[in-house]
Amino acid sequence: MIWYTALVLAVAVERFAELVVARRNARWSLARGGTEAGSGHYPAMVVLHTALLAGCLGEVHLTGRPFLPALGWTMVAVTVAAQLLRWWCITTLGPRWNTRVIVVPGLPLVTGGPYRWLRHPNYVAVAAEGIALPLVHGAWVTAVAFTVLNAALLAVRIRCEEEALARLPVEAARA
Repeated sequence: MIWYTALVLAVAVERFAELVVARRNARWSLARGGTEAGSGHYPAMVVLHTALLAGCLGEVHLTGRPFLPALGWTMVAVTVAAQLLRWWCITTLGPRWNTRVIVVPGLPLVTGGPYRWLRHPNYVAVAAEGIALPLVHGAWVTAVAFTVLNAALLAVRIRCEEEALARLPVEAARA
């Protein structure tokens, strides 16, 4: 279980890095006239993502869930793939990426990178991670609870983001 704790803590460090990038990017966007939409759901998102990490560790340590190699190693691979997709999104959007919905007027909608194929690829990464990270060590209650709550939160978040993005011009696809 020590290695699983280390994995969850590594994901927590990655999340902290995201927040550092998001804060820097928020300053960049706001300095260029960006406006935030949907700030009301943001605290729930923070609580849910924090609860995912706590739930992973709590469920495994309190219940003694076993590591099942076939499931566990597959879910490690999915967790790593989710991180790679997330950082592909972050690098594709550059200073426009944020954990908040901040739109800078006049900037075109990004249609390159993973956005060439998916409208919201970062949320695919979040959903995959929310299932996979707990299941690395059999924390199925956490996986199910996060998935259900995340689906409800994403319904609100995506609607908010779509309304904000509808005001942007479409950019030609980048290579």
